[in-house]
Amino acid sequence: MKLYYAPGACSLSPHIALREAGLAFTPIKVDLKAHQVEGGGDFYAINPKGYVPVLELDDGTTLTEGPAIVQYIADQVPATQLAPPNGTIARYKLQEWLNFITTELHKQYSPLFDSSSTEEVKTKQRDKIAKRYEYVAQQLADRDYLTGSTFTVADAYLFTVTNWARSTGVELTRWPALQAFMKRVAARPHVQATLKAEGLV
Repeated sequence: MKLYYAPGACSLSPHIALREAGLAFTPIKVDLKAHQVEGGGDFYAINPKGYVPVLELDDGTTLTEGPAIVQYIADQVPATQLAPPNGTIARYKLQEWLNFITTELHKQYSPLFDSSSTEEVKTKQRDKIAKRYEYVAQQLADRDYLTGSTFTVADAYLFTVTNWARSTGVELTRWPALQAFMKRVAARPHVQATLKAEGLV
């Protein structure tokens, strides 16, 4: 398999999942500004959408969209418990979290990375994100991870997105449970290895 990624982007989530699952893969760095693949090549030829992540399977099939990719990864090695079995309520709860993170957190950060956004727009976005984190922090108050005591791909996704808080001015100190979660995930050996591989630590 090949994972097309950009350091620190949302592709960090499947990158973590692949290492947690112990799957063999080749990471391929993408320059998102130039839309070029490391070593040469037009990234649009790989993903017409123009963004990461992309998981290319050994038969040439490509998967895009992080929530779909991480579930595929988890299902390859069920023993890792990165996702509950398909068809169970626990799996639907995981999907609920993945959908929440992708729509209510991930996409809400976009204006904070946009140089054309005014400070007024950015302030409104930070307030909106804060309301979402308030909910997340409440859920983490009595558990280690989003779905309970087991680390899943949803946790990798939340960790990835929340890593953007510092660089975008989203203050996390008001949520000790969320800060503890971030430290807990960051301490995982495979997460550390992924951060190092992407040059983030």
